[in-house]
Amino acid sequence: MCHHPTHAPRAHHGCGCGCSRGERSIHHFRHHHYPGDELSGGFGVRRPLRFLAWKLDLDASQVTEFATVLNDLKTERAQASVDDRRALALLAEAAQVESFDQAKAAEAARLRVQSTERVQHKVVESLSRFHALLQPEQRARLAYLLRTGTLVM
Repeated sequence: MCHHPTHAPRAHHGCGCGCSRGERSIHHFRHHHYPGDELSGGFGVRRPLRFLAWKLDLDASQVTEFATVLNDLKTERAQASVDDRRALALLAEAAQVESFDQAKAAEAARLRVQSTERVQHKVVESLSRFHALLQPEQRARLAYLLRTGTLVM
């Protein structure tokens, strides 16, 4: 139950706190945990699942599915981070030797390009999965968040 003094029990809207849709505020989202809140990498917001649940007015089943999609994207971004560190190591090795190692530098560049392509493919796949889960009004809100840069993918 929501214990904020201005939130009297009213019509429930999914989370059971008693906050009506119009009363949802920062307070609401600071005091409610959504699975996957820790998935922030690359979204331009600290807690993307919580933010999307609020902005898109997701129901419980949508939140669960969004968590899965965001986790998959987070995994791909983590792999890209590993690839980038590996590419940097290859560049350092290429620069360290007496004669510049063109092959190692080219391998680093190839690794970076492939990693970026995989992440971008995952972004497109993720948006496609979001699209399938959302109602038309929610899709319009998602598009607005993307257009305005509020949500960065």
